[in-house]
Amino acid sequence: MGDQLARGEDFEKKAEKKLNSWGLFGSKYEDAADLFDKAANCFKLAKSWDKAGSTYVKLSNCHLKLESKHEAAQAYVDAAHCYKKTATKEAISCLQQAVNMFCDIGRLSMAARYYKEIAELYESEQNIEQAIDYYEKAADFFQNEEVSTSANQCKQKVAQFAAQIEQYQKAIEIYEEIARQSLTNNLLKYGVKGHLLNAGICQLCKGDVVAITNALERYQELDPTFSGTRECKLLADIASAIDEEDVTKFTDVVKEFDSMTPLDSWKTTLLLRVKEKLKAKELEEDDLT
Repeated sequence: MGDQLARGEDFEKKAEKKLNSWGLFGSKYEDAADLFDKAANCFKLAKSWDKAGSTYVKLSNCHLKLESKHEAAQAYVDAAHCYKKTATKEAISCLQQAVNMFCDIGRLSMAARYYKEIAELYESEQNIEQAIDYYEKAADFFQNEEVSTSANQCKQKVAQFAAQIEQYQKAIEIYEEIARQSLTNNLLKYGVKGHLLNAGICQLCKGDVVAITNALERYQELDPTFSGTRECKLLADIASAIDEEDVTKFTDVVKEFDSMTPLDSWKTTLLLRVKEKLKAKELEEDDLT
């Protein structure tokens, strides 16, 4: 490890010296770029991630001097992947630089990919608002490039987080849109009932029984097979438990579904919110009698 670090520092010094020397404009930046690349590799082998990251940034600057934006952007990506191990904020900043350059040279699918990576970094930091923002940007770019599978993955993340921060209508619209799109694709058809279930759970969180009933009717028109699914029955039974203000019925319905198709933590969290509202209503009724 130690000798790799020393080798990296030696390459870096030679690169800096090359930049400060006289010489043909192009060749000195080419030579420096080669040395910075070697230095960064040594720092990576030494697991000196911050030094590797900062060296890749220097490498990017050399590529910019050589008017090679693609290589400059790639060097920023390499820097980000080093910083990811130690400094999330720096990693995000480097990826943003890379995205800007990829946009400049029309590499939009690359820009989409790294917008998604920025979103994932914000997600790992529990910064939900920023994660939503960047998943939306990634979805837009993937959509423009007609990479619909990746676009839908990003949209689902947006919907998931929107519901988490109680932006239920936004989540509903996304899940319904994905369900509609999936119906026309034989490979994606099997997922429709899951998207409609997610949309329905968000409807339940809004607590409007009429809206829930209307939504269920729309979902059955959209996909005639939905009415025969356990997902549809779950939503209908919960809607009637809410209408009857019956917490026990609600609990039994959810338990029965969960015993056959285990609910993930996202659905569980949202259904607990519905249950708490129902409990509060029940207590209000008790107080009035």
